[in-house]
Amino acid sequence: MTYLAKSPWIVHYDGSSCNGCDIEVLAALTPIYDVERFGIVNTGNPKHADIFLVTGSVNEKNREIVKNTYDQMPEPKVVVAIGICAATGGIFRECYNVMGGIDKVIPVDVYVPGCAARPESIIDGVVQALGILEAKRKAMNENPGAAKKPAGDAR
Repeated sequence: MTYLAKSPWIVHYDGSSCNGCDIEVLAALTPIYDVERFGIVNTGNPKHADIFLVTGSVNEKNREIVKNTYDQMPEPKVVVAIGICAATGGIFRECYNVMGGIDKVIPVDVYVPGCAARPESIIDGVVQALGILEAKRKAMNENPGAAKKPAGDAR
C-alpha cells in the first residue's frame, strides 16, 4: 500500500444479515484491531464515503437502498462485500425474498469470505480496497475526460 493523498472514508450498510458480520465490522473499528491506523474514517453519509462496506444479502426490500447508496457515493468508489451472505446470499439464499449477493445489484471490487468474517479478514479486505481506490484515483487523474460507464443492474 502506498501513500494516500486523503484519508479514505467508509460507509457501512447491513443488507439482511444475522448481524454476525456487522459485529465484526464494529470490532475492526475498536482499538484492539484499529482499522483507523490506515487513516480510515467511518461516516454515515455516502456522499462523503470512498469505500462501501456491505454485509448481508440483497432482497427486494433493500435492493433500491443499496443501489441508491452506491449511486450517492462520489467517484472513485470501491465496494467491499463482507461475509458469505454478501457474496452469494449465504444460508439465506434459498429464502423466497433473497435475490443473492450484493453483486446482483452493484459491482463488487473486494470479497471478504467468512461466516462471520473475522476482523482481521475485514481489515485485509479494506486494505485491498485501498489499493483499488488508489488505482482508480490514479486512472481518473491520468484521464479526467474519460466517460464513465453508468452503474446498472448486474443481472
